Amino acid sequence: MAFFRQYIAPLLVVLVFLVSLVAVSARIFLPNDMAAPAPIEEVSPSASKAQASSAKSLADLPPALSALIKGLPDEVGLSEHL
Repeated sequence: MAFFRQYIAPLLVVLVFLVSLVAVSARIFLPNDMAAPAPIEEVSPSASKAQASSAKSLADLPPALSALIKGLPDEVGLSEHL
């Protein structure tokens, strides 16, 4: 057991560190457009279908949950009506 603790476990830790270092450093060699972060917005050609299906699924929910689903209104005066 002492052999594992003194030789094998530290070797495994160093190997995991080196593999993760190589994986993170590989971004240097990617083309510029692939090295950028992924876009946040979802691009979908059928946006009207997605909006219709989400509105249909929200129609079945009680009105008390509308603030949780849609978020709070931007204006402070409207937030008192919730």
